[in-house]
Amino acid sequence: MIAKTFQGLEEVLAKELIELGANDVQIGRRMVSFTGDKAMMYKANFCLRTAIRILKPIKQFKASDADEIYNALKPFEWECYMDINTSFAVDSVVYSDDFRHSKFVAYKVKDAIADHFRDREGRRPSVEVANPDLLFHIHIADNQCTLSLDSSGESLHRRGYRQDAVAAPLNEVLAAGMILMTGWQGETDFIDPMCGSGTLPIEAALIARGIAPGVFRKEFAFEKWTDFDAELFDSIYNDDSTEREFTHHIYGYDNDWKAVNIAKANVRSAGMTKYIDIEHRELEDFTQPEAPAIMVTNPPYGERLKPDDLYDLYRLLGTRLKNAFQGNQAWIISYKEECFNKIGLKPSTIVPLFNGALPCELRKYELFSGRFSEFRESGEQLDKSDRPLKERRPLHLRQAAAEKSDKDEKAEKRDKLGFESREEEQAYQFRLERHNEFARLQQARERKEKRAAREEKEKNGADGFKRENKESRPFREKRDFKEKKDFKEKRDFKGPRDGKGFSGSRKSFGEKGRSFSKGNNRGGNFKKNNFNNKKGRS
Repeated sequence: MIAKTFQGLEEVLAKELIELGANDVQIGRRMVSFTGDKAMMYKANFCLRTAIRILKPIKQFKASDADEIYNALKPFEWECYMDINTSFAVDSVVYSDDFRHSKFVAYKVKDAIADHFRDREGRRPSVEVANPDLLFHIHIADNQCTLSLDSSGESLHRRGYRQDAVAAPLNEVLAAGMILMTGWQGETDFIDPMCGSGTLPIEAALIARGIAPGVFRKEFAFEKWTDFDAELFDSIYNDDSTEREFTHHIYGYDNDWKAVNIAKANVRSAGMTKYIDIEHRELEDFTQPEAPAIMVTNPPYGERLKPDDLYDLYRLLGTRLKNAFQGNQAWIISYKEECFNKIGLKPSTIVPLFNGALPCELRKYELFSGRFSEFRESGEQLDKSDRPLKERRPLHLRQAAAEKSDKDEKAEKRDKLGFESREEEQAYQFRLERHNEFARLQQARERKEKRAAREEKEKNGADGFKRENKESRPFREKRDFKEKKDFKEKRDFKGPRDGKGFSGSRKSFGEKGRSFSKGNNRGGNFKKNNFNNKKGRS
């Protein structure tokens, strides 16, 4: 099986799988592969905190174009997984130069399934994007194709406890991964001074209590499979052997009353009001906690949330950490190097993460009273974890490298848009496809019109009259100017001020050194050079 996750959380997810009892755990890019039985698949969906979805591969093959995909999948034994009355949908992820359109790949898989049943039974199963009975996932890397069954359905980050959210909410999977990276398991109090909709406090409470994140979900995709074992899943759902007591407390603060009310509603929905306190509090009012505590927070980055002065916010955060959080640890995730610099503290650990498409860093700050030399003389040491060289590079350099590393244009667009569900991505792809199709039709129509105009012009003469009717064109009669009355008399030009007239042309008038008055409405003096250079006229 394959567990998908965000970039930077692969090692955390692998550790979760090992603790869960999975075998052959191998780390990949944004995914971790593992093996196990049906119970392991149920546990992975129900218990993993840092997994987005769990896939079960059912066929692997090679293909260099869409027709090869169709030919490889049409004779597949689809009856092992579905029948004519089973609705299905197909999702696709493509990293290949041979396949430019991931949606077209999904269409080909859908056609292969539909034609397979039509040839055998005379009719085809229905396709349902919103809530299908089976969800297939095809992944293409170069020419390697893997067809999988999606056992999760809706993304696992949608726990089910969130009633509402503020702008730019933190993803639940990323929040849980950040807390697990700190190593906190409920040994101390937990504080988030900018909690927003309360995602970090709620995920911290679930970790401290040992409650599985899937307990709030209404359903999983594997519950619609033909081989679903309801008794086995009920035993996993009702197993509370991992739950434990939490004797400390979790605090969430925010300076926005709307965010405070939303966070309180989400805490009530999760049933964690006993362990979580949400309060309205300004950051400058943050005081030293009475008991040892850990701080994990996600301040605004200035991308979607734009406070009045972003740098002042980070400068204030650093000030409060130095003055009111001594003897504790603080973990802060952010996107901009300039924001970290305003904190004014040196981190002991730097962990690169991705928040959607934004390359971020999770930095650990160990706060102590007095000077660092006195702290070191007392025998204490900062916890500096060994990091690879690429992780020590400045954040802006890693951001530039990350932008160049992903050559797949569609994957970059998908990450930038930051879809939270497959339905949002499919709706966007549908709109994009309609837009591109309209643009292609418009371009084809314009080319057709230009071609018709060019052919009509070639068929007709350059003057616009048909060549076959050229002889019948009505010409003006040629006039013979023999009599004096046929010629126009010369006009006498008078100046606007002196009223003096002159005969002849303007040129001869200029050659005599005479000119119109400067006050006329003809744009200046009519001198010889001006006439020759065509200047001075209006």
